[in-house]
Amino acid sequence: MQNFHECVHFLLGKSLQRVNQVSKSKLQPFGITPVQYALLRQLWKQDAQLGYELADRLLLDRATITGVIDRLEQNGCIERRIDTTDRRNRVVCLTEKGQSLEAPLMEQMAQMNQDVLSEFSDEEAQQLKEMLYRLGIKQMAR
Repeated sequence: MQNFHECVHFLLGKSLQRVNQVSKSKLQPFGITPVQYALLRQLWKQDAQLGYELADRLLLDRATITGVIDRLEQNGCIERRIDTTDRRNRVVCLTEKGQSLEAPLMEQMAQMNQDVLSEFSDEEAQQLKEMLYRLGIKQMAR
């Protein structure tokens, strides 16, 4: 067995733990979790999406996305509306509160990225992001 400093599972786990701690501390004053931020970010790009579309974009299952949507709705950040093109569907839409969080949350998450990547040169940070993309997102698309 490799020592912990050579074990990819251990290294990625500890890295994720650190990133989660930093992002939670940045988002906590706003009452938002990292997964809620990810959903809001999708709606800032394109408002009024179906729940399953958000689940697909965030690589979450539909049961999980329903809970995230429920909590954001209780928090007043989003609301469900009847889809004008198909009344059987409900679209997830930003409220004024949800829209107003875009600038401060984007700023906090940009700061989080800076904090987490401060150990690296710009070139190393770019390489790390590319490797993580290849390891995670690109692999899931196969």
